[in-house]
Amino acid sequence: MADRPSTGELFGVPYNFERPSIGRMLSAYWKPDEGMLVDKPFGIGYTLNLANWRSWIVLAVAGALLWHERKGEREQMAAEEGPVEVVVDDD
Repeated sequence: MADRPSTGELFGVPYNFERPSIGRMLSAYWKPDEGMLVDKPFGIGYTLNLANWRSWIVLAVAGALLWHERKGEREQMAAEEGPVEVVVDDD
């Protein structure tokens, strides 16, 4: 069987299946000279470049949406815990 490359691109999407090292993992998320999205250090696709200010906006929006969703779940659970009125109509 032929050796397959462990890094490359497939249909324009990068992939990397080399064994990750700590240095490569840390440097992949902080690249000041690149855009908002950078190649993942392991796996398929892209990840956020934390050296870019736009990435922090994306993280803040995602965090706010998650907080809002969890807040709604807590309010719904609190509303369900209250007394329930049942009306029976004997006709």
